[in-house]
Amino acid sequence: MYYVYILQSINNPEHFYVGYTNDLKRRLSTHNAGGAIHTNKFRPWNLRGYIAFDSEEKAQIFENFLKSGNGRIFQKKFF
Repeated sequence: MYYVYILQSINNPEHFYVGYTNDLKRRLSTHNAGGAIHTNKFRPWNLRGYIAFDSEEKAQIFENFLKSGNGRIFQKKFF
């Protein structure tokens, strides 16, 4: 399974991050440990939500959608 996830910074709650992975627990730990360049300065992170997909391709497509203008509207409405 592949997971598209949304993180929210605990210290800066207006800051969100969207990504995808096949190991959600490990990836969240990596973000909170400072092991990801793009999320390092806004840690610690809280998992806001995730959606599981049966293929990496579908997860990538949905991740790209969430990073678009309409995807941000979707996030605000449902997450």
